[in-house]
Amino acid sequence: MEPAAVDRGLTEGAELLDLRGKRICVLGMARSGVAAAQLALARGAADVVCCDLRPDAPVVEGTRAAYGPHRMEDATGADLLVVSPGVPARSLMVQAALAAGVPVVGELGFAWEDLRARGVPVLAVTGTNGKSSTVWFLHQLLIAAGLRSWVGGNLGEPLSLLASALRSGASGAEVAVVEVSSYQLELPGRFAPAGAAVLNLTPDHLARHGSLQAYAAAKMGIFRRMSPGGVAVLPAGDPLLRPDALPPGLRVWHPGAWPGARDLGDHLYFMGTDSTGPLDLRAFPLPGAHNRANLAAGALLAQALGMPLSALRVGGLRPLPHRLELVHEAGGVRWRNDSKATNVDAALVGVMAVPWPQITLLGGQGKDGADYLPLVPALRSRARRVICFGADGPQIAAVLGPRLPGLPVEQVADLAAAVDRARAVAEAGDTVLLSPACASFDAFRDFEHRGEAFAALARAPDLRP
Repeated sequence: MEPAAVDRGLTEGAELLDLRGKRICVLGMARSGVAAAQLALARGAADVVCCDLRPDAPVVEGTRAAYGPHRMEDATGADLLVVSPGVPARSLMVQAALAAGVPVVGELGFAWEDLRARGVPVLAVTGTNGKSSTVWFLHQLLIAAGLRSWVGGNLGEPLSLLASALRSGASGAEVAVVEVSSYQLELPGRFAPAGAAVLNLTPDHLARHGSLQAYAAAKMGIFRRMSPGGVAVLPAGDPLLRPDALPPGLRVWHPGAWPGARDLGDHLYFMGTDSTGPLDLRAFPLPGAHNRANLAAGALLAQALGMPLSALRVGGLRPLPHRLELVHEAGGVRWRNDSKATNVDAALVGVMAVPWPQITLLGGQGKDGADYLPLVPALRSRARRVICFGADGPQIAAVLGPRLPGLPVEQVADLAAAVDRARAVAEAGDTVLLSPACASFDAFRDFEHRGEAFAALARAPDLRP
């Protein structure tokens, strides 16, 4: 499917804000679909039909539920098809709607129309790793500077919930900080943030996108409709994230290079941006170069709203749960929960963020084709013991053990046993770090459940999940 076909349908179609008398089809009824259906009703749609293959999908009051096998006429007979991010753009329902000339938009772009009409700017962040932390830092920076900021999107609440809240007067948000996934960028509609960042790019979601190049193109789509003068934040030197691929007139800044911000240890130095000079990091409470890079990206995006460096306060910033979160400290031993590190790249960042000596916990349900070798140099410099657990624990131990001579690499059955073993060998000054490099589904509902279990085990030795 060519993205231009979707854009053309929205550009030439009726104004999306006025849905009076219109029939709207919402495809995919997870959180985003439910929120989009509610927003369609709030916009005055005469008929909202909700489609999902699950017969027990949530029902939205005031809509018609068409659950189970899809009927193409629900999409082809609609005035607008709104698609949840979990539904691929290549799905038969989406393709049938496009062939019938029905405008198609993802939930993100559908909600953005409301925010645009109300003059609420959007700052958007995407990338393979770090996007949740970056939007969370940016949200906190804006609040500390006195703005009424809302944060959500792929992180937390769908943007359609904010749009409905603004319509009803339940929210007074002045700016929306939005995490955006590559799935949401398949059908972005007219989505045009005031500032946007692509933080990085490593292989991920290739089963859906088909190739790293297609994945990169989806990420770069975040900039496609931005207006001249908007801020585009990109890593310097990535051949798939090139500034020359951007629309003309954008201000392109880099976290890590100039124009942009360079990390000089105790401060970030900004040059070639709207606000130049140092940002003091001595009060910044979070460890790791990756956290400073995410902060730099957030500070660059804050300048898209005219925020000067002098208004940014970093001392009160707090991490999201499950991202190098300090969950317990006793006897001189710190316990950090980095359960969000569900792949090797993310775990590598976590390991490098915590200084020696650490007891590193790795394991869970490994991703297809996972290569644990990149962890070897980091563990050699940071860890004094590695404990492997869960379904992929034996494989991780088999890869790492022979390559880390003199460094104990142990294997235990599960997370509870890993915590017990870490407690038995930990000494004052150690950090016990759960940065698992694996998904959690061998033993837990999700990475949040795993992180909560780790925190409970760290705090109470006799507690089991």
